[in-house]
Amino acid sequence: MINFHGWNMPLQYSGIIEEHVNTRHNVSLFDVSHMGRFEVQGDDASDLLQMLLTNDVSKLDNNQAMYSPLCNCDGGIVDDVIIYRINNEKFLLVVNASNRTKDFLWVSSHSKSSIIKDISDTTALVALQGPRAIDVLESALPLLKLASLKPFSFIRVNILDFGQEGLDKIETEKWRKETQGKQEDEKSELVISRTGYTGEDGFELFFDSSRIDIWEKLMQIGTAFNIKPAGLGARDTLRLEAGFMLYGSDMDETTTPMEVPLKWTVKLEKPAFIGKQALMTRPITRKLLGFEVSERRIARHGNTILIDGQPSGYVTSGNYSPTLKKSIGFCLVTPKVSPGQVIEIDIGGKKYKATISSSTRFYKRK
Repeated sequence: MINFHGWNMPLQYSGIIEEHVNTRHNVSLFDVSHMGRFEVQGDDASDLLQMLLTNDVSKLDNNQAMYSPLCNCDGGIVDDVIIYRINNEKFLLVVNASNRTKDFLWVSSHSKSSIIKDISDTTALVALQGPRAIDVLESALPLLKLASLKPFSFIRVNILDFGQEGLDKIETEKWRKETQGKQEDEKSELVISRTGYTGEDGFELFFDSSRIDIWEKLMQIGTAFNIKPAGLGARDTLRLEAGFMLYGSDMDETTTPMEVPLKWTVKLEKPAFIGKQALMTRPITRKLLGFEVSERRIARHGNTILIDGQPSGYVTSGNYSPTLKKSIGFCLVTPKVSPGQVIEIDIGGKKYKATISSSTRFYKRK
């Protein structure tokens, strides 16, 4: 167990590599309740978020989600978030655990009339990830046809329906009796979103924090599909292979979306938003690229990148890839560096050769 931004969280259960491989081939369950969750509600909720985010919130329909940076006036990334539109006057914002307090103050300070509510402590969030995730959920909720749920879409169901089949009948009846009479209460709502941070198909489930046995039910139902619990270690190696950045390591308030592979999230054609002017005019002095280490050595955050013997950037993330069976990572380097170029990385005072990749995405599921 490790302290992760105030949360006592497992780095691993059975082993990082075992959990990583199982996610790629079967299904794993991650507790990601450490992520911050805000409700944004009011007549101007949509306009507020359109001003705060670089992506175009107006493109969202009800029950759709969107990924976007949240930038400051200089174009630096305050955080990268996922926004969920429940309706035009109510949204859910999921932010990084390290930025929960900062983001809440940032969003609240720009609101004129919308109510911003931090619901992180009253809700739980788990991620069911892997090619068999859909099998587990459809066993738990047999009336749902989750195959038709598109990526970055979500549905809201009654938590009383969870586990009607696939569990012992007595246990199911006990569950329903304990929660009888709460069908209309918010505690009865289960939000299922087809999103995740692993590069695999999967779902994230939001529910009231008092319903902790949802984890136990998922593990019980998932036994038939080789489910395993997974910790922060596997979450990190999985996201790195998939090309997902980590806030605080690969980007921060000194980094713009134009310097990392997030230009696609910046909609300069939409009306004024915070950071727009800076993103249109600020020079790009560095860029984030992927690399593969030629030798069996792992590069870590902060290791110096050398080109022709001269410092030219640094490693932002690095780890061993269980899928590729080699060391990979991201680096922030000068713009002159290009894919296919051989670089050197100073690891522990020794120089190791690495090659710049064609993409920051090392793995893409079939």
